[in-house]
Amino acid sequence: MIQTDSGGMVTAQAVGYRVLLPLFMVMSICSLLPRIVQADSGINVRSLPRIAIIIDDLGNVSSTGRRVAGLDWPVAVSVLPHTPYAAQIAKMAHESGKEVMLHLPLQPVRESVPSGIGTIRLETSRAQLNRILQADLDSVPYIVGVNNHMGSLITQHPGHMRWLMSELKAHDNLFFVDSYTSKSSVALQLAREQGIPATRRDVFLDNETSAPAIDMEFRRLKELARQRGTAVGIGHPNLVTISYLERELPKLRQEGFRLVPISDLIAEQSEGL
Repeated sequence: MIQTDSGGMVTAQAVGYRVLLPLFMVMSICSLLPRIVQADSGINVRSLPRIAIIIDDLGNVSSTGRRVAGLDWPVAVSVLPHTPYAAQIAKMAHESGKEVMLHLPLQPVRESVPSGIGTIRLETSRAQLNRILQADLDSVPYIVGVNNHMGSLITQHPGHMRWLMSELKAHDNLFFVDSYTSKSSVALQLAREQGIPATRRDVFLDNETSAPAIDMEFRRLKELARQRGTAVGIGHPNLVTISYLERELPKLRQEGFRLVPISDLIAEQSEGL
């Protein structure tokens, strides 16, 4: 028995209950906190603005291709056809859970840099286009979608774009991303007319390959995602861009964004059409 301040007596067992009961309550609340946080996080995650990122121009350099394929986030890998490391990079990206795209060469207005093997040009006939496209698709394994490499000239021409989208439609389950190298592009419109899941690029991350310039464009991408709910960025496999993404992508969730596969973003956009 223990004497109280008022002179009464209580048992040691009662004292133990009084001490242990608050402790059990605290422990119970602490055990529920992870579930409360997880549930709250789940609600918030679904409502976050979505960003999708594609890295273009892969296939010519093994080291940068491996580094992009090894990123821990769902960045899409777009591979040029008939390049020395196309199959190797596509395989690595696929095995790491990334979406592999064909970076389809299309004729630009000014070809200061060669657009590469497998380019579809204005003088390309429909039969030639079919053969070129098939050869390009066959040269890169695991393809789930296509976006244009260059193409500022030919994406303005409804005839060739209608041919191209008709052929892409014949290949089940391919989506299309208009890299939007010309403001006069009709590629997205004609892809959707053919019933192909499609979207277009909002921001080029690295037209200027300096860290401050890339940071400015990345901030613009995030702002567009806040305003619209979704945004698509395209970057290239230079060391400045890769290093920037390795540093910044892990921060997106904390900043209130979701980085999603490009196919998921296209599917979500299509629901609103």
